[in-house]
Amino acid sequence: MLNALAYAFVDAINVLLIGVLVALAMMLPPGRYRWIATLLVIGDWLGVFLLALVTLLVFDGFGEIVAHIVDSPVFGVLLILTGVVTAILTYRGGDSSAMMDRILTPLKSPSPLTVLVGMILGGIQSATSVPFFAGLAVLSASDIPAGERYAGIFLFATVALSLPILCALLLGLVRRFPHSWVGRVFAKARANQGAVARGAGWLVSVILIVIGILRLL
Repeated sequence: MLNALAYAFVDAINVLLIGVLVALAMMLPPGRYRWIATLLVIGDWLGVFLLALVTLLVFDGFGEIVAHIVDSPVFGVLLILTGVVTAILTYRGGDSSAMMDRILTPLKSPSPLTVLVGMILGGIQSATSVPFFAGLAVLSASDIPAGERYAGIFLFATVALSLPILCALLLGLVRRFPHSWVGRVFAKARANQGAVARGAGWLVSVILIVIGILRLL
């Protein structure tokens, strides 16, 4: 289970959701930010949880095939290639401001739509994340009883959202104490958003390559 959770933690480096939370903290009044951020994170968690549940059901259906891939050198090679592709995309960069504006438009006030937007973000983030699927493949191929595996999806989704949850809590603290050391760190990060996003991309790339190499040893 710990091996699967390690991949979930890599998936937690969710630059898009963290960027949305930072933008909300900058544009919303205190009371409204608290509710919208909470509903958004809950929705994101539900999106990750539901996709993880469906994915594990599919992987369990293939049984021996998934176990064979996880235990073979192919799994390590796929992780390394994903790390290399992530590094290339990070190096090329890109402007996500237009997409960010579209996401923020329906998040001006707390509503069921806020949860829906979170679910969509969670689903998209996980569906395009190799660490997400790698972690579930490892979980499916493990010797853990089926009941414990599926109960573990709750923990898997929580770990996959751990960094955004922490970020949302810290942003709430920053809004109350803007001149604290946490506030200064966020202010510096906000002033260097491009560098922070690239740093996150490089970090994910390095982690995937290192895990892939370790799988080959």
